[in-house]
Amino acid sequence: MTDVTIKIGGQAGQGMQSISYILGKLFTRGGYYVFTSQDIMSRIRGGHNFSQIRVKSEPVYCNSELVNVLIALDEETVNLHQNEMVENGVIIYDKEKGKFEGPGISFFPIPLEKLAKDYGKDKIMVNAVALGALMHLTGYPVDLLYNVLKEEFGAKGMEIVNRNLASARAGYDYARGQFRRECPCKIGLKSKGQKRMLISGSEVIGLTAILSGLKFYAGYPMSPSTPIMEYIASKEKDFNIVVEQAEDEISAINMIIGAAFTGVRSMTATSGGGFALMVEGISLAGMTETPVVIVVSQRPGPATGFPTRTEQGDLLFTIHAGHGEFPRAVFAPGTPEQAFLLVNKAFNLADKYQVPVIILTDQHFNDSFWTVDSFDLAEISIERYEVTNKWLNQRAYTYKRYNLTDSGISPRIYPGLRNQVIYADSDEHTEEGHITESAEIRNKMVEKRLKKLEAIRMELSSCQVYPRDNQDIMLITFGSTFGAAKEAIDILQKQGMKIGMLHLSEVYPFPRESVLAHLSFSQKIFTLENNATGQLARLLTTETRLKVLDKILKYDGRPFSAPEIVRRVEMTI
Repeated sequence: MTDVTIKIGGQAGQGMQSISYILGKLFTRGGYYVFTSQDIMSRIRGGHNFSQIRVKSEPVYCNSELVNVLIALDEETVNLHQNEMVENGVIIYDKEKGKFEGPGISFFPIPLEKLAKDYGKDKIMVNAVALGALMHLTGYPVDLLYNVLKEEFGAKGMEIVNRNLASARAGYDYARGQFRRECPCKIGLKSKGQKRMLISGSEVIGLTAILSGLKFYAGYPMSPSTPIMEYIASKEKDFNIVVEQAEDEISAINMIIGAAFTGVRSMTATSGGGFALMVEGISLAGMTETPVVIVVSQRPGPATGFPTRTEQGDLLFTIHAGHGEFPRAVFAPGTPEQAFLLVNKAFNLADKYQVPVIILTDQHFNDSFWTVDSFDLAEISIERYEVTNKWLNQRAYTYKRYNLTDSGISPRIYPGLRNQVIYADSDEHTEEGHITESAEIRNKMVEKRLKKLEAIRMELSSCQVYPRDNQDIMLITFGSTFGAAKEAIDILQKQGMKIGMLHLSEVYPFPRESVLAHLSFSQKIFTLENNATGQLARLLTTETRLKVLDKILKYDGRPFSAPEIVRRVEMTI
């Protein structure tokens, strides 16, 4: 089985992201599954950045710790990552930037920058030269690379396309002419099967929002949420969507509340710092019972923190954000397939229960790319629920926006209809929507709103268990830790450990009955989370009173790897 990891390192501005995306597309077309991730510094130029591509014969959802091929666009990359190489790993580096050697590694020196200047007329073409050399060393068809380069740079004009092609050919020809010895890392073409797509977490969120009827997006750029806005903005003319770059996050949340109040499906996306500014608006949506969808893409805090790295530190913040008590739902997808279903569910539940729904992601999820077999569009629905025009021509009837119902859900009409007036207020209000200070009405309205919480809980799917429940040891995870945890479980089970994983993607209202059922016979329970205080463990104990044996935590801004989880579990047992 093929399982090859390629790492590309260099300085910001040298095109690591371009290389990783092109390679991901290239190997996906060759019949493989791909997972790509990036580790970048928060600067435009300089610093050390890298992208990592894992190529596998079967679906893959996480990084590998060991590297088969290292493409070093600068000297620092070799020094930092040489110790990560597998036995007989391959390092491609610029021969004019130094000479490297080491035991158990195959070094391939290539004049990357010189070839880029000679054939691509710019040293920025160094990444295309490296790609060409990689095609020869791995035995992968170079013609596929040429086709992908044409597609990727076609919009920039033929001159840019030709310079990239010339650079890639130069790298390929140099490697073919200079390196006679066999490269130990070969990746052959697989037999043709079904077509697959390469998609990032941000793209699947934006795509599904559009499929779910999104018509208004307002947001302020804040990494790692910005690519969601960029994707939706790139499709706004095709799907008749209004995209507004607001002056700040306070404006963004109030814009989407206003749009949703008129019946328009609306969304915003931000990170923890931006969400902090939105909190008062979240309470406004709770009081006015306005359906909105908010994506919170986590990064390490507090304050600016690590703006380009990952963390799961906002779980409890999103569950409790807002003054006062009101219902909401919080989802945390761990794979593109989960995100595809959950974003659609977020819009439908927001409309049905007239509440805010928060989709909790992080930098690792948003910026990574996966190979996906397909998405079933038949699973997407647009359900508007309690929206009615039955009072349209009834002059004698007074419409009650906050009518007290058994379900707590009041029928909506949209502003602008004849004969009826909608009253809505951020103060406590009567059924008609008028301000009140009545203690009796206050009690009824609080209870009306909170009735929805248990109904929402009943609509949440059972948590995902792998490979089965009630193992001796169960690892509880949520969100983007899914892939690394699943692979770690496979490794530990092969070692004879009776261990399983319970993954939460529909986190709140907490699915306590499902969790208790799956863990009822487990002797040891761990949580796995990218934060410092064990927020999932606290939520689990609060909701179920289950005792968590230990917490496997990581908060250095980097995602978990499967071998790291294996080591941490073995140390804890």
